[in-house]
Amino acid sequence: MANPTVQDVERAPAEPAAPPPARTLRRLCAGLAGGVLLYLAFPPIDLWFLAPPALALLTLSVYRIGARRAALLGYAAGAAFLLPALAWVQPIGYDAWLLLVAVEGLFFAAMSAAIALVTRLRGWPLWAACLWVAQELARGAFPVGGFPWVRVAFSQGGSPFTPYAALGGAPLVTFSVVLCGTLLSVTALRAVTPGGRRVAGAALAGALVVPLLAYAVPRPGPQAGPTVRIGIVQGNVPGTGMGFLGDEPAVVLRNHADKTHELARAVREGKVARPDIVIWPENSTDIDPYRDPGARALIDDAVRDIGVPLLVGAVTRSADGLHRYTRAIVWDPVTGPGAYYDKRQLVPFGEYVPYKDLIEKIDERVKLVGLQSVPGDRPGDLRMGPVTVGTIACYEIAFDGIVRSTVRTGASPLVVPTNNATYALTGLPPQQLAMSRLRAVEHDRAVITAATTGISAYVDPGGNVRWRTAERVADMAVVTVPVRTGETIATRVGAAPEWALTLLGAGALAAAVALRRRRPAVLHDRSDEEGG
Repeated sequence: MANPTVQDVERAPAEPAAPPPARTLRRLCAGLAGGVLLYLAFPPIDLWFLAPPALALLTLSVYRIGARRAALLGYAAGAAFLLPALAWVQPIGYDAWLLLVAVEGLFFAAMSAAIALVTRLRGWPLWAACLWVAQELARGAFPVGGFPWVRVAFSQGGSPFTPYAALGGAPLVTFSVVLCGTLLSVTALRAVTPGGRRVAGAALAGALVVPLLAYAVPRPGPQAGPTVRIGIVQGNVPGTGMGFLGDEPAVVLRNHADKTHELARAVREGKVARPDIVIWPENSTDIDPYRDPGARALIDDAVRDIGVPLLVGAVTRSADGLHRYTRAIVWDPVTGPGAYYDKRQLVPFGEYVPYKDLIEKIDERVKLVGLQSVPGDRPGDLRMGPVTVGTIACYEIAFDGIVRSTVRTGASPLVVPTNNATYALTGLPPQQLAMSRLRAVEHDRAVITAATTGISAYVDPGGNVRWRTAERVADMAVVTVPVRTGETIATRVGAAPEWALTLLGAGALAAAVALRRRRPAVLHDRSDEEGG
């Protein structure tokens, strides 16, 4: 694509004659409908099969129009998707929700402009799918560490596209779903043109083949091997929203300690099997157990009662008292607190405030964050009893590199202590569970989620939810999970598929820009004149 020629340009099917405002309105409606359908594909609605037609509509809305207009239409379509998909941010404030959507929408605008340009090239359904991967790569890195939520792949926690995760991770799942959608858009474009039905049929066949090929992805089947019994404790919290901790100190800790004592009684009475290890959620103690003797005593009593190592989620202070860590601590029934994992991917404006001095002048609510958290610097492989678990703290489950680096230590199973109490009964907990399902397939690992208010769950290596809690209830269970230490192709190749697809998309965009600058006569079709 370094030297594009006229032959690289694919002739467009003529768009039916209509006044320019009517054509723009039609495209806007297609984009808005596509955005809404894409939202419906995600949990909690979870109609995953709507993702390909949604992406087809989003593609048709910007097909071969000018980049500036495509950016505006893409921004509107992105808002139609992001406003409901990220509505779980509302407990923080409506302004925070709208600001997040406004910023994330810029990535959709840039991508839409790029897609409008590459749709002039031969093979454009492939290039458009690559640009979606590039958009998600950028959105997961910028600004302030990125926000890789609601990626297309995360709508496919349990669908025919899911097996692609074991081959190329979440980026390949996104690519396959978008490619299916762009092929559907070719079907729609060609089916209404003279002589285009053969192309439409081939595109439709291709769209059907994409998910079917996922079943050819090599994946480990059922394996005989070691297992581990894991106790999962969900203690619940006294409040809701930003005040989920309530007014009484240590109540969250007592809730989890009491539920652990209940689990110990159930073991003694033979109601449940004795666990090998127990997992508490992130922030399961609202008091620093290193500094507070009472908190330490509560944890000690609970751990000694159950008699096995317990993973405690705590917010602890640094030695100088000026910073804090979001920490998962292995607590032994004999020796007490030992090895720990400090969360590496911190939540901006939740665990730390970027540009703190400036932001505080604009909005005093950021003072609620308190002490600035400090990120950890190593993966969360923690030895607990008979296994080394891979600890991934809450928000980190959305970040490919964090999960992959943990799996590459050989840790198994993966455990995800999480605190979604601020967002209880919103779309966030089910969206996060869908990520765990995809990660299980991606790395052939069982995934255990322990949440303060829900959803706590056990996902097997095939991505199937074997046990889960409701939200806003205290619960506990002991589950038996496989211990697998092999690596999938996705684990081994890492980010290579994502970068390869991104570079393909960038190369196609460069070719499209070069062709447009040359503006050969073949480009002066009706769609080009309309786009301007």
